[in-house]
Amino acid sequence: MSILFTGRSHGAQTTQVGLVQRILMFFVSHVRQALSSLGELWRAPVASLMTIGVLGLSITLPSTFYILVKNAEHIADGWEQASEITLFLQKDIKPKDSAQLVTRLGLWSEIDSVSFIPADQGLKEFQQLSGLGDALDYLSENPLPDVVLVKPLAKYSSPTAAKLLLEKLRNERFVEQGKLDIKWLERLHGFLSIAKELIYAVALLLFLAVVLIIGNTIRLNILSRRDEILVMKLVGATDAFIHRPFMYTGFWYGLLGGLMAWFAVLILLWWMGGSIDALTAKYDKNFDLTGMNLEALLVMLGVSVFLGLAGSMISVHRHVRGIEPK
Repeated sequence: MSILFTGRSHGAQTTQVGLVQRILMFFVSHVRQALSSLGELWRAPVASLMTIGVLGLSITLPSTFYILVKNAEHIADGWEQASEITLFLQKDIKPKDSAQLVTRLGLWSEIDSVSFIPADQGLKEFQQLSGLGDALDYLSENPLPDVVLVKPLAKYSSPTAAKLLLEKLRNERFVEQGKLDIKWLERLHGFLSIAKELIYAVALLLFLAVVLIIGNTIRLNILSRRDEILVMKLVGATDAFIHRPFMYTGFWYGLLGGLMAWFAVLILLWWMGGSIDALTAKYDKNFDLTGMNLEALLVMLGVSVFLGLAGSMISVHRHVRGIEPK
């Protein structure tokens, strides 16, 4: 009870408030303070838009880069699944032994499919693709060996797992040589790893900047309402009641900033879509940027609201506590 209300309880009629009424009053109080905080932002549109814009654009940059990297990873996954290990068999291998090898490899848990290309078929395909034509007919014997193409499962298609599978296949009987060109795949994975680490570092720095900016904005708001806070504390208002409007202000900053970031990312991806389509058309591929779904929207809103509340909480707990009636 505040000192302003001392002695007023004598002779006053005491009213009992039920549990349902308490819960209803609690929610009504929260809704009223949330709408009041939104009204404060509306009454200062320029300053509010600047803070919301800083938060939204700070989330837009790492979000756009992250979506591009995730799409690049999907492309890499598709290339990994299409990669094959080529096994060159010994020249003197018998057809029976080749069939047994293909059957045995097909039972391996790491392998998705196995294809056998006889030496005669390989020579015909080489003759058609090389353009040498009848020149190959003058060969005394077929120089090409039988070939087995091994397609690993998706989880064994990464560079490390594929290398281990290749070494295991090379030790198989009747296998003369095994080949898998995954150098480019290793470079791609390395580039994507560096890109993801860079995105996390930039996002962390931008998020810290957002927390500081929102905290400073709330601090100025608290200082401008210093006299009001003093009066509220004199009449017995609780700390939670005083803190609540400023926390809702941070919530609105975060929510509106997250929505702005969402639309900004959509515009950037749409703007980049033409260049990406032109690039993929040169490789006769169709590629659509994905990732801007409901889950991404919820993640962006969650991050932005968290940043807004974090900045508000830091400023409220530091500056409101320092305002005490003397």
